[in-house]
Amino acid sequence: MKIKLRHNTMMRLIFGGILFIGFPGLLFLLVWPILGWQWALVLPIGMVLLVAYGFFFGWRHIVVRSATCRSPLLPPSFDGYRILQLSDIHIGTFLRNRKFVDKLVDVVNAQQVDLVVFTGDLVNVSAEELIPFQHSLKQIQTLDGIYSIMGNHDYCEYGADKSLRNVARNQHVLQYLEEKMGWHLLMNEHVMICRNTDEAIALIGVENSSRPPFPDYGDLPKAMQGLHEGTFKILLSHDPSHWRREVLSQTDIALTLSGHTHAGQLRIGKFSPARWAYNEWGGKYVEGGSMLHVSLGVGGTVPFRFGAWPEVNVITLKRKE
Repeated sequence: MKIKLRHNTMMRLIFGGILFIGFPGLLFLLVWPILGWQWALVLPIGMVLLVAYGFFFGWRHIVVRSATCRSPLLPPSFDGYRILQLSDIHIGTFLRNRKFVDKLVDVVNAQQVDLVVFTGDLVNVSAEELIPFQHSLKQIQTLDGIYSIMGNHDYCEYGADKSLRNVARNQHVLQYLEEKMGWHLLMNEHVMICRNTDEAIALIGVENSSRPPFPDYGDLPKAMQGLHEGTFKILLSHDPSHWRREVLSQTDIALTLSGHTHAGQLRIGKFSPARWAYNEWGGKYVEGGSMLHVSLGVGGTVPFRFGAWPEVNVITLKRKE
């Protein structure tokens, strides 16, 4: 665990140096020839204040956001069904701030939803990061259970020891710990959520499906095997780019839930640096009867958030006549 704490400290120092010194310094050098040094100091000072707020307060500010998915495929008994989406906890970042995870669990339970899903990146570099938080996360309560998928960090391929043996060990340990917490990890497979014995919806979970440099282990056809056309389907897929690459063009999946982008952990108004990398980076997107919801997530490898506050998402399913 000491190694994980040193890793976190190093990440914070590097990230903090870039945000507190690198970017403000570059901004000063760009503005100085135009406005002079006195006025050129104003923008960098404003940036430093923004960064300071994000580092000391912003990452603690959990918000609850709501969205609605409307579909004619939804069975009548699921009209009004509420799903809570968690994403990108990156729990190793909170080894020194464990009360934050307790607060997160309290916020989740206060929503009193039917189903909880987690869309990947539970840890940063090692399954051991989860051990101190097992009891807290086990307290999440919901009617139809908690289902999860793997994000790119959950394969534990970013640690110092990248040997196949160590990576495989971490993956097995993480799966074991999730099972102990009562979370059901979906690995390119699906489950049916039933109501009134004769009505059901499908919950599909794929392993991480991304483009390089991120791992791609997703197999959507395998995960959907045996499902009938016209069944209301919910897909858990960590990377939102998967929606446009495969889901829209080849399936009748009504709702896709993703995370991964964090909105760059920075959003000012409608701007986020995540839009430079992703067409769909945060919130609700609807196209051709299919909806994608991208959660900005809870954490990050560094405890910094401004504007893109850590969020818990509640999606309500509504039958569209």
